Order: sequence, then structure tokens, then C-alpha cells
Amino acid sequence: MTIPSNGVSVASLKRAIEGRDAKALASFYDDNAVLQIIDRENPPSKPRQLKGLAEITAYFDDVCGRAMTHRIDSGVADDNNLAFTQACAYPDGAKVFCAAMLELKDGRIVRQTAVQVWDE
Repeated sequence: MTIPSNGVSVASLKRAIEGRDAKALASFYDDNAVLQIIDRENPPSKPRQLKGLAEITAYFDDVCGRAMTHRIDSGVADDNNLAFTQACAYPDGAKVFCAAMLELKDGRIVRQTAVQVWDE
């Protein structure tokens, strides 16, 4: 999958996420992108920071390799930002919800903040 000529879009991100396509997901990011993750293990005062394409690619390889489903519920975008919500489910019924805000430059993701919550 390649980046659309006008950059990453909600539709292209949805296809990659719901298709668990780690390679396509990684292709949307700038080489020096930063992905910040806030969740129960990484609170706002100490978020997980993935810096650069290699770390981001490894993260998506792990997430997309898990036996779980991903669904984009909603998304909006303009030339410089993209935001979406995502619902995930593991085979045992455990659910995860994520809200993400992405900063775009020249159609590529340069910064993303994702806030995730799990069933207890």
C-alpha cells in the first residue's frame, strides 16, 4: 500500500488498521516521527515515546501480529491534522478503546498521541 498522493487519509488509515497491515501503517510515518502512548502503564506524566520509523514499525509489527480485531469508529482530517477513535477486541472478549490525534506534515505523520483504555 502506498500513501495517497495527497497524504495519509482517514480511509487509508482505516484500511491499514482494520487489515492489521503493519507495513502500510508504518509507511504513513515520517522517518523522524514520534508516537506517544498514554495508557494504564504509561500515565500522562510519563508517556511511552516511540521515536523514529524503526521504533514505530516494531510497535505496529507487534500490535498487528496479535490475535485481535481493530475497528475505526470515526475519524476527521484536514491538511495538518487527523484524529480517529478505534475499538479493538481480543478473542477472550477483552476490549480496548483508543483515541488518537496525529500531526501531519506534507501528508505524513510527524507526531501522534494515542490514549488507550482497557477492560479491567
